[in-house]
Amino acid sequence: MIRKGDILEEVLVEDFAAESKCIAKIDGQVIFIEQTAPGDVVDIRIVRKKKTYLEARPVYYHTFSSKRQTPFCVHYGICGGCKWQHIQYAEQLEFKQQQVLDQLERIGHQKDIEFEPIFGALHHVAYRNKLEFTFTDQRWLTHEEINSGETFERNGLGFHKPGQFDKVLDIEKCYLQPDLSNKIRLKVKEIALRENIPFYNLREHRGFLRNLIIRNSNKGEWMVILQISVENREWIEKILNGLSNTFPEITSFYYLINTKKNESYNDLEAIHFGGNKYITQRMEDLEFRISPKSFYQTNSEQAHELYTLVREYAEFKKKDVVYDLYTGTGTIANFIARQVKKVVGLEYISEAVEDAKINSALNKIANTVFQEGDIAKIFNENFLEEQGMPDVIITDPPRAGMHKDVIASILKTSARRIIYVSCNPATQARDIELLEDGYQLIKSQAVDMFPHTHHIENIVVLDRR
Repeated sequence: MIRKGDILEEVLVEDFAAESKCIAKIDGQVIFIEQTAPGDVVDIRIVRKKKTYLEARPVYYHTFSSKRQTPFCVHYGICGGCKWQHIQYAEQLEFKQQQVLDQLERIGHQKDIEFEPIFGALHHVAYRNKLEFTFTDQRWLTHEEINSGETFERNGLGFHKPGQFDKVLDIEKCYLQPDLSNKIRLKVKEIALRENIPFYNLREHRGFLRNLIIRNSNKGEWMVILQISVENREWIEKILNGLSNTFPEITSFYYLINTKKNESYNDLEAIHFGGNKYITQRMEDLEFRISPKSFYQTNSEQAHELYTLVREYAEFKKKDVVYDLYTGTGTIANFIARQVKKVVGLEYISEAVEDAKINSALNKIANTVFQEGDIAKIFNENFLEEQGMPDVIITDPPRAGMHKDVIASILKTSARRIIYVSCNPATQARDIELLEDGYQLIKSQAVDMFPHTHHIENIVVLDRR
């Protein structure tokens, strides 16, 4: 009987598993193991026991897998990001492709699927255009620091430890965004420490500095958004003016006052401090304005590849009416608008709809219509009659997938083709099966937006039966 705390020796890691883990089996018992690669032989400690499986961490490596590479980040194994940086990129892509196939077959019950080769990312680091960092006055201490008996600075600015809301790892260098992001973050921390500006305590909810958001565009523009607990103009000015005087690349400054017990900010007013009110992303000959709370795909380069594939697979005709469900800030809608007669974008976040309209106007696009509201409620027969039946539907829902009422409405349309983009192949597969009576799966194309993670974006093409 295997128990929590047991150490199992010379365990062969057999394959990849979900959530960046790998899998091994001992006496019919399934064990999910962190920070390993298929082919590793390791001693493991059991850290969690469930009814149908065990979870473990490696304590000693006897043999390293040929699928491995040397992790590039000093924070690897502690930070929750880039968990696959020890896996060769080609192996990452192979597993992600297999993951999509498994979900479509097992959950969607699809057979004989035409798979295009997974579209890998050209750049594996510095690919993000947005990062969020959390302040803490009780930063995470490593075992080495604790055991040293020394006293350490406890204020920190970095990422939450996985699954621990009040544990924040102070970050020295992050590889996810261009290096200016590191310089900005370290400068904010330097100013705050020098001026004795209080860092936030996430458990006791006291302190001033809560969160730092850094956004950048492919036009070289940068935006800084500081989240604080109360209005204190002196402290705000010391930090944001300090950044402005040091980094001319920062073109936009905002702050948010958050009195809540969580760090969510979509319901907060973004107060403009200085510079431009937005930064601008370019995609082909289009420009998209990004305001503090705008959604934009965090990997700009791969977003262009993703949308290009959507446009190619849709096989638009000039007379087509296209519905773009979950349109967000209208990026896809505006990207395809010049190829069709009309694009109707539906989105539940009002600020995103306003951004979508602004982006159409900015690019002199006159054939888009954007409607705000709960898509499950507004996407109905009256709406279809008002806007016209779609020839093509593009849908890019959140991770939870599409509401059953949205699926029911799609089935009532005369759309000849659906392009379904998803960041969660499991819910995508579920929805494909629900659409089975009206639509058949033609093609699947995975696109890697997030190297060194288990996340994958997938496009499927569905044609009317």
